[in-house]
Amino acid sequence: MRSDAAPPDHVLDLFAAEGVLEPLDGGRGTSWRAGDLALSPGHEESEAWLAPVQARLAVRLDEASPRSVRLALPVPARDGCLTADGWAATRFEPGASPCRDLPTLRATAHLLHAHLASAVPERPEGLNARTDRWAVAERQAYDAGAALEAAAQRPEPGLADLVGALVAGLDGTDLGREQLVHSDLAGNVLLDAAGAPFVIDFSPAWRSPLWAEAVLVLDAVLWHGAPLTALDQWRRGVERQAMLRAALFRVLSDVPCDVERYAGLELA
Repeated sequence: MRSDAAPPDHVLDLFAAEGVLEPLDGGRGTSWRAGDLALSPGHEESEAWLAPVQARLAVRLDEASPRSVRLALPVPARDGCLTADGWAATRFEPGASPCRDLPTLRATAHLLHAHLASAVPERPEGLNARTDRWAVAERQAYDAGAALEAAAQRPEPGLADLVGALVAGLDGTDLGREQLVHSDLAGNVLLDAAGAPFVIDFSPAWRSPLWAEAVLVLDAVLWHGAPLTALDQWRRGVERQAMLRAALFRVLSDVPCDVERYAGLELA
């Protein structure tokens, strides 16, 4: 859903953004174009560690031949900060269009996470400082007691029962080696003018790539037109465990949560 909250004038000034403001597709529907910049809200200064990592990898991926995957290049504000009143900027990619093809999205996830595994071998301490609702929900998805407690405090009818059913399905299966992943890929992959996947709006987490892929598939089915059958391979084994934690993450981070929509997927 499109947000009406455009970046305020003082944010545009700090990023030296020029041109007419235009809403952008993708992500959470909150990003805007201003000239050669794409601006998105919901960022904390504690994410400052991410921009140098993202910039180095973005340049490296752009220098590859052929380009198999690309990453948006972050742009600092004029005061040197990487955020301004919660907004962050990346270089706008002209001629790009949203990618909704699930196999392409999953292939992009595999490629990006393989590059991130080598680019960021150790867990960044900056992740500990994140306090946004997505970071909180991600931690709760890996802590059954915290998930149940959080659900009990929410007003949405049926939410506590849904979370309880998801938690009951967990069995402690190891989801694989954890690394830096993009936890919101489904709506944040574009195809550039040459057809290469171009990843935007990096949402960092230190989790298994299988979990990040489960989030991608879940989001694609819920919000981006992928068929319900895409969930079939995620209903058993280690994939089911990844999907249960992905669903907990999304259910607890959605405010408000569409409980009936999630319950209809029969994931628990």
